[in-house]
Amino acid sequence: MAQLWGGRFTKETDKLVYDFNASISFDKRLLKQDIEGSIAHATMLGATGIITEEEKASIIEGLKGILMDVTEGNLLITNEYEDVHSFVEANLIDRIGDAGKKLHTGRSRNDQVALDMRLYVRQEVTDIKYLLQKLLQTLHGQMKNNLDTYMPGFTHMQKAQPVTFSHHIGAYMEMFKRDYTRLSDIYERLNYCPLGAGALAGTTYPLDRDMTASLLGFYGPTLNSMDSVSDRDYVIELLSAISIIMMHLSRFSEEIITWNSNEYGFIELDDSYSTGSSIMPQKKNPDIAELVRGKTGRVYGALMSLLTTMKGIPLAYNKDMQEDKELAFDSIDTVKSCISLFTGMISTMKLNKDRMNESAMKGFANATDAADYLVKHGVPFRDAHGIIGRLVLYAIDKGKAIDDLTLDELKEISPVFEEDIYDAISLKECIDKRNTIGAPGPDAMSKVIAENERFLAKITS
Repeated sequence: MAQLWGGRFTKETDKLVYDFNASISFDKRLLKQDIEGSIAHATMLGATGIITEEEKASIIEGLKGILMDVTEGNLLITNEYEDVHSFVEANLIDRIGDAGKKLHTGRSRNDQVALDMRLYVRQEVTDIKYLLQKLLQTLHGQMKNNLDTYMPGFTHMQKAQPVTFSHHIGAYMEMFKRDYTRLSDIYERLNYCPLGAGALAGTTYPLDRDMTASLLGFYGPTLNSMDSVSDRDYVIELLSAISIIMMHLSRFSEEIITWNSNEYGFIELDDSYSTGSSIMPQKKNPDIAELVRGKTGRVYGALMSLLTTMKGIPLAYNKDMQEDKELAFDSIDTVKSCISLFTGMISTMKLNKDRMNESAMKGFANATDAADYLVKHGVPFRDAHGIIGRLVLYAIDKGKAIDDLTLDELKEISPVFEEDIYDAISLKECIDKRNTIGAPGPDAMSKVIAENERFLAKITS
């Protein structure tokens, strides 16, 4: 059992205790970050004269060799080591001798793992932002291509008013834009270097923490050594942001599943993003959307678990905090795969525009516009609302849409109606005249699409 401690102990750790305490099975994912941080630390130790230039060069060469050998499969990370830090240090000492024992000068595993996690989370924030960028570009393309694809808009899962597919997709565009900027905010807060905080109270060695931070691309060093080793806010913030992303993906998935059903038939998912049934040969199931919807709860669970873990921990580092890694690793893997697959599913699905248009014609989605027609002809809105309510009741009784009623039938309800009512409540007119910013009308949508293009240009430059 390779450990970085033991001088104070006279007995071997119980095997069950060792296994329970060890983190090598999952924190080996942090190997690259651990070596990157160690190289920066060794560089700083050499520059400040804490170790010699020869020792620094030997340490850095040894660390690079370990990373290369692991990457190429020539060196395995096994469970004989307690954690990734002990794996690196033990192998370094084996390779370069006593110089390797000086690498840990001026640092603790507490600030070391805090650094590793910050480096890891920082890179994953960048990677998730890139995947969101691809999803946003896909949604933007759907918006541009479907400005005149009419469909019903819903409230309470009831047909409410006609919109366009472009406008509907635009709602998700706004959600994922917020997700993107939320990740950018997290990056700004986490990008400070904890290395040099020691176990909790700094060190007596003349470390240059600004140099270490600069070497690793941080804005600067963290300002309180106790907070440096006990802070996991950035992991919680990322899990929160990921949970919101998953919530948005899940809402969208729910609509994809509904639209893909036989009853709606608004879309058809590509075969490559669907599966069949083992017993029912006619089935084409939206499994990707269903899995995204299901995995959302998994990510929520990680957020709640870490919040619960952290809520009762006093300063400074406590072993409870080891629980952050598996939760973060799994959630990050989950959201990345979900965004990637969802983007592919959206980009390849086919729209049944005739079916969407037909559905928008039914269900009295143009009732509000019929009321607006009366208001524009001098009828008070509350009276107009009541008139159209009676009109809808009459149409339901006759089994007709408002558009199908004759002018004589309309006039029986209100003499204000004239022939131009039919143009006023047509799908095209219902949408085209809604041009306040944020509405589905063509003028409003052209402004939103232009704004989205500026946003995409900014995040891809």
